[in-house]
Amino acid sequence: MTRRLVVVAGLPGVGKTSVAEALAERCGTVHLSIDVIEEAILACGLPLGWKVGVAAYEAARAMAELNLRLGHDIVVDAVNDSDAARQTWRTAASRTDARLDFVHLMLPDEQEHERRLQNRERGLAHVGEPTWADVQRRRAEYAVWSDDVLEYDTSARSIDEIADALVARLNGAGIRQRSD
Repeated sequence: MTRRLVVVAGLPGVGKTSVAEALAERCGTVHLSIDVIEEAILACGLPLGWKVGVAAYEAARAMAELNLRLGHDIVVDAVNDSDAARQTWRTAASRTDARLDFVHLMLPDEQEHERRLQNRERGLAHVGEPTWADVQRRRAEYAVWSDDVLEYDTSARSIDEIADALVARLNGAGIRQRSD
């Protein structure tokens, strides 16, 4: 059976980690979070910046490839706001003959998006939380998708509804649902 690499993308604060965790739990897959990997890199004393972000994507890619080769499906959560970031996952899928699915989460209601961003606390001491201005800048620079992508509005559906919809959609295309 072909392994699956599911990449949950979107701006900070739209619910990527929550959806990725729910999907990974439902399917019994490996979950890789760029923010957690970046947090570990920064905790080693490296300075915050673009290079650490690239290193986190590359570390996640390497772990995804290793786990795909071992027969595990993977769910990654990352902003993926550039084609270079998305190429990371295309490369991993190509090297492992995995099927790649991009999921893009959106939150069009800017007031709700800002509220969620201000109220979240992820416990990441080194990565920190982006400001609303940071999110607005990233929104303006977010690359248009050239890949097929499943899109979900996180203001219109709950995390559980989105995870259930993804399981149903991906289950028909080969991702296993946890049976225990």
